Amino acid sequence: MGSSDDEALWVLRAQCGDREALEHVLRSVQPSLKRYLAGLVGASDAEDVLQDVLVVVFRKLRWLERPELFRPWVFRIGNRAGLRHLKKTKRRLEEPHDEALLESVPSADVLPDSTVPLFRLEGVSPASRAVLMLHFQEEMKLTEIAAILEIPLGTVKSRLAYGLAAIRNRLGTR
Repeated sequence: MGSSDDEALWVLRAQCGDREALEHVLRSVQPSLKRYLAGLVGASDAEDVLQDVLVVVFRKLRWLERPELFRPWVFRIGNRAGLRHLKKTKRRLEEPHDEALLESVPSADVLPDSTVPLFRLEGVSPASRAVLMLHFQEEMKLTEIAAILEIPLGTVKSRLAYGLAAIRNRLGTR
């Protein structure tokens, strides 16, 4: 039995009310999901969004009809939560704020975290960033990414190309 088959069995057990199985499946997906969210929304907000996603997974797990699709299902929930967070954050940043108040807030010294994305994707759109992270960091196939993001395969390929072009431009290579 492969690891995805094992995960499907754990999901089935969790759907039947096995608390240990629920904790196991949530723990198993947490590191890669946190890494993905950190790349999408930023390391400072990833933990908050992750907690929101895990709550949704906990509440809706019993309605997952195909346990073998647990991981793509969780990443779809994570992607939606991350994009909602980005929209909310953008609205907040567009609102007027007091610069003096912001300057008085001390910055936190944060130690490096193993769940932080392997590469920085500044200057890449969130749509392309999601595709790049899922493909290169989580090693998902383009068809899986299309299913997770609920977009056509051609759109996934375009976003991948745009994201790679943006990275090349930023690095000054062609």
